[in-house]
Amino acid sequence: MRLKFAVTVLVFCVAGLLSLGLVMLYSSSMADKGSRLVQVQLVWSALGILLSVSAVLLDYRLLKKIPLPLYVLAVVLLALVFVPHIGIRRNGASRWLGYGKVSLFQPSEFAKLALIITLAWYGEHFQRQMPTLRRGVLIPGLLIAIVLGLIFLEPDRGSTILLAGVSGTLLLIGGVRWRFIVPPVIAGITFLAISLFRDPLRHARIMSWLTHDKSGHGYQAYEAMLALGAGGWTGLGLGNSRQKLGFVPEHHTDFILSIIGEELGLITTILVVVAFVAIVLSGIYIALRSPDSFGMLLGSGIAFMIGFQALINIGVVTSALPNKGLPLPFISYGGSNLVLVLTSIGILLSIARHAREPDPVEAPEPKRKANRDSKMRQNPFQAPVPGLAGSKGS
Repeated sequence: MRLKFAVTVLVFCVAGLLSLGLVMLYSSSMADKGSRLVQVQLVWSALGILLSVSAVLLDYRLLKKIPLPLYVLAVVLLALVFVPHIGIRRNGASRWLGYGKVSLFQPSEFAKLALIITLAWYGEHFQRQMPTLRRGVLIPGLLIAIVLGLIFLEPDRGSTILLAGVSGTLLLIGGVRWRFIVPPVIAGITFLAISLFRDPLRHARIMSWLTHDKSGHGYQAYEAMLALGAGGWTGLGLGNSRQKLGFVPEHHTDFILSIIGEELGLITTILVVVAFVAIVLSGIYIALRSPDSFGMLLGSGIAFMIGFQALINIGVVTSALPNKGLPLPFISYGGSNLVLVLTSIGILLSIARHAREPDPVEAPEPKRKANRDSKMRQNPFQAPVPGLAGSKGS
């Protein structure tokens, strides 16, 4: 019954967020782009739902047979973004595959799921050796470093941080000891910090965030905060946002939560946060009920991937974090991420199909009856003689 409740909550929250995303995308883009973005998002939603249903119907354990081909394919696709006429470079970043000016696919989204599947397979295959340095850190660390390195070079710092956090969490769940994983984490944070401060654009974003700059690189975050504050508890009403009229540049992608807060208010914004928390908790519960270690690690990775991405996006919109450029799952405009998260939810539901319910706790038998049954088991052929119970020999 608990598993059915977790599945129901998961499906209900995903459907609610997806519906809210389509409504808010229509509301936020009608002033300047018309209904084109909504039509494109509907197509991506249909594709994502189709893949999600397919993943539910298939046995997730089939993924055990293809982790390395998926990983190699992910690495090849990530490398292709740097190939001229195949990869598309926009705003100083090579993150897309396409033709001409048409962007078709973002390989880093596929790489997220491929790496999670690979680490889940690895964690089950070498379960007993995960506490060792070589099997637990060095080999999986190399697999993680190749993917993160290619994403970092695009450059895409947000996805790099997200995938590093999910990968580290999976290694810990898989049995890696803290004393082995802390040094590479410190080294990674140090390298990331140095690279951020050597990058003029990222350095400017961080400084704008630290100094609460209202212009330049801090302009978008400041306008997003104004949108959230203008909405109050109940919002200005659907379609009545003022900040979407050019004040918040990425109001239909990374900063769509600010338009939700302005039009629908703080109550709806809190419900969005609650929905993501419910998705993560439901995903973790399903993962813990998995019949094997692969399902447990795979389900946990999917739950934390969605949760961490939502956390980073909400943190950026509320100025709790510097701008990272990550979409809000199920809500922001963007086909690659939407298809990824919907397919991941399908895999999570497939794990739930094969999961086991916790054994019911049986009520203990009365003490007197248990003692009598114990004596009968010792000598089942000796029946009590009436009138002699408790008699003493002369």
